[in-house]
Amino acid sequence: MNIGIPKEIRPSEYRVGLSPAGVKTLTRRGHTCYVENEAGLGAGFADLDYQQAGATIVYSPMEVYARADLVLKFARPMDEELEWIQPGKTIAGWLQLPSARQSKIDILLERKITSIAYEQIEDMDGKLTVMHPLSEIGGRMAGQIAANLLQNNMGGNGVLLSGMPGVPPAEVIIIGCGVVGTYAAETLQNMGAHITCLDVNLTALQRIHDNNPGIVTMYSTAENITRACAYADVVITAAMHPGQTAPILVTREILRSMKTRSIIMDLSIDLGGCVETSRPTTHDNPTFVEEGVTHYCVPNIPSVVARTATHASFNASFPYILEIVTHGVEKAIENNSALAKAVNTHGGKIYNLSRLASKTG
Repeated sequence: MNIGIPKEIRPSEYRVGLSPAGVKTLTRRGHTCYVENEAGLGAGFADLDYQQAGATIVYSPMEVYARADLVLKFARPMDEELEWIQPGKTIAGWLQLPSARQSKIDILLERKITSIAYEQIEDMDGKLTVMHPLSEIGGRMAGQIAANLLQNNMGGNGVLLSGMPGVPPAEVIIIGCGVVGTYAAETLQNMGAHITCLDVNLTALQRIHDNNPGIVTMYSTAENITRACAYADVVITAAMHPGQTAPILVTREILRSMKTRSIIMDLSIDLGGCVETSRPTTHDNPTFVEEGVTHYCVPNIPSVVARTATHASFNASFPYILEIVTHGVEKAIENNSALAKAVNTHGGKIYNLSRLASKTG
């Protein structure tokens, strides 16, 4: 099979769809990998690394897409990239199509492109096997980002995350106790913050309670969210459902009750966001202020630790990539139920995509 690895063109996206280690494994099995010039540079992979792994370097994105039966990307394709994908071919990556514009879905359908969203690959136990490591990275990074945003010079309210003897620590509210929320809670607790976690899943709350003494857990209701946000220095939203837009849990009215210069980190922004006032930002311009509250809404947080994120993504996604290139797309989808759950478009039809939104591009 011909595999294409293009250079990412979204702002502040430094990751790459496949590492040289992945290329080496594929080429040794007789497949051909076309890698765009400098595609891996942001993750610390030189063209020479790919060439030594057996890849062919090409010098235009159009050529990568034209030659590929399977395109491996990290970020959701931009409009021009969608036009470059050949009809009837396959793209796999972190697509986040529930929050894409309808026009992008239309192109995938019209050209009968098979789109496979890594974030929706789900095993029989309900675990999002490929998404897990990237969510873990995002959760771990939440602590260092929050500590930085609380500083006065960053527009924060000047609270030291850990507090001091005689001075209480920052109050951090986490809404959603999946992988992102759990790792954010553990990281922030280790940094000394006082954590309150909210979720509607009692099993998730039980796990947090048992494994992290000192973290307060609350059942997530509109009343409890309103009450908790009112005393928060930092609110982190991390609620999501695979294949759907994120639920709006923090309204503008709740925002108005929050402390001036407090922080909201909407870590579900790649699926539309959990905060009514959220809109996507970038690593270059990560924040904006609404109702006196600083919003951090970067959808690709792990992209700035590109080498770690690329390796982590390869480790988790490669068994599924191998299934596709070994058996072909049709057989891979038919034989692998986890992969089948990640198919968003195929043969001109929509699959596993229950709702679309228009908040992002």
